[in-house]
Amino acid sequence: MPPWSGHHLRERLGGEFDDAAWDSALQVNLKAVFHLVRFLRPLLEAAAVTGDPARVVNIGSVDGLHVPSAEIYSYAASKAAMHHLTGHLAGRLAPRVAVNAIALGPFESDMLQESLAAEIGLGSPMRRPGGLDDLAGIIQFLGSRGSAYLTGTVIPFDGGLSITR
Repeated sequence: MPPWSGHHLRERLGGEFDDAAWDSALQVNLKAVFHLVRFLRPLLEAAAVTGDPARVVNIGSVDGLHVPSAEIYSYAASKAAMHHLTGHLAGRLAPRVAVNAIALGPFESDMLQESLAAEIGLGSPMRRPGGLDDLAGIIQFLGSRGSAYLTGTVIPFDGGLSITR
């Protein structure tokens, strides 16, 4: 099963969650982000123009912004670390590359089935889970000239869920 599947989302204290699953969350959510940016840095810097940097948009989670109630220790910790890495990379790569992250809330995905996304989304001020059009809109903004002065930011993109916790 892939490391991002629901199988790895519930981690129990007391030994039921193995080290391989913990390492997998860090590999996918943190280490891969770092190495991909490092690998692409020459291309990113070459694509930048004065006043309009190249962009990196990391996909984080609201579970990396606060301590979640669910037992998702490695997932939440890896997303929090990725949010921190976003700021670190932003400071190092500016002004040629802008690095930001989106902290997603409930969106239907391979990791969060439709019924659970809907249930969580109903508890948000927007009263629904996010959809593909929502995600396309924020990605379009972060890739546009309108975001050229934005870097090192983690944007909660969760229908207001993070303000209710």
